[in-house]
Amino acid sequence: MHWCKASRYNLIGLFTLLLAAYGCKPDVKQSNGTLKYFDLSGYFKAEAARLSKKAKPVVKTVSYNGQAETKNILIRNWPRELDLFSSSDINKAAWKDSYNIAKAGDSVVYTAIDTNLHTRKMVIRFSRGRLSGVAITNFTKNMLYQTGEKLIYYPDSLYYIEKHQHVKLLGANNYQISGKF
Repeated sequence: MHWCKASRYNLIGLFTLLLAAYGCKPDVKQSNGTLKYFDLSGYFKAEAARLSKKAKPVVKTVSYNGQAETKNILIRNWPRELDLFSSSDINKAAWKDSYNIAKAGDSVVYTAIDTNLHTRKMVIRFSRGRLSGVAITNFTKNMLYQTGEKLIYYPDSLYYIEKHQHVKLLGANNYQISGKF
């Protein structure tokens, strides 16, 4: 069926074009050129560079379904280590009005208006004008799996990742990763 093959190729081409167009979206910026929300991706890119330059060992604990292992290691790829934090950035064009912003004392809280968004809540804390902590709650649910993540970061002190995942037919998995500087 020649007509069927041509249609399939057209669909593949259209799908590829849509993916390329989606990947070319610029960051959400207000008219004054600044990002609408806290630049989480930029912050963790700078932190990864700073920690790579510092090159100090970290006490890292990894726990999978209750079985933990702790090692004193030198992390050589900080961008990968902090990727869950960076990928929780909410400065996406499609999300420009998707978060409520509440400022209370030394904290800024971003809460998702739409409960289908992956990053549900992000709390940025400051002390003496400097970032002192980040807490992020992520959640994704679809027909195949459900994943919840709790991410905590304190500069020069600790990073913590807690992930609960339930995949249909495979069951539940729980992960915890902590790194102490």
